[in-house]
Amino acid sequence: MIIDKNYKNMKRLKNGNYCIEGDLKVDEDLEVNLDDWLEVQGSIQAKGKIASKKTIKAGHGIKAGHGIEAGHGIEAGHGIKAGHGIEAGWGIEAGNGIEAGWGIEAGWGIEAGWGIEAGDGIEARDGIEAGDGIEAGNGIKAGDEIKAGHGIEAGWGIEAGWGIEAGLSITAKYISSKLRIFAGLAIWKKVKKEDMQINVEEVKDGEICYGELNIIKQIKQLTKKEAEEELSKKYDCEVRIN
Repeated sequence: MIIDKNYKNMKRLKNGNYCIEGDLKVDEDLEVNLDDWLEVQGSIQAKGKIASKKTIKAGHGIKAGHGIEAGHGIEAGHGIKAGHGIEAGWGIEAGNGIEAGWGIEAGWGIEAGWGIEAGDGIEARDGIEAGDGIEAGNGIKAGDEIKAGHGIEAGWGIEAGWGIEAGLSITAKYISSKLRIFAGLAIWKKVKKEDMQINVEEVKDGEICYGELNIIKQIKQLTKKEAEEELSKKYDCEVRIN
């Protein structure tokens, strides 16, 4: 479905934005082709992808079976969820959580009242902030700060142009911050030792100001011959692996 200025269930606001009262739900791709923002008072849902040249804003949630892409911003009073990736030329903001099967990318910042979760990487030119945790299958990168009320976990590296702050532990292959790094700052629970761990293979940059640094050593994958030699040496006898 294509939403343009001729869409019958839409009105123009005084500020120039377009408005749809109620929900906007389609069983296919949703393409928004307008010269200004689209504000939907209810939720926006599409079984396919959602694409807009300008900002899309929903009073409730935004959900797509495939990806969500906006030339400007993406904003929802509730959550934002996509089966594939989420990409915005400006910022991405949700009152609840943000979830993507693939990556999340914003030209400005990314902010969620709850958690942020991506199957791939999370990247923002400005800051990344979540009321709960931040989790990415790949790396997490922000031009400014990275802040989470709970923990931060990345399958690859965590990089911040400013500082990194987590209510609970931080886990990644490596961590890098131009300024300071904090883990275990939660004020909503009694923080234990296991809640303030910084589990990484390497600290590339940044000052650890709060939290317990735990350098994880890489486990070398041995060949069959190397394993036989290691076991033979350990048990002082010849070992053969079938």
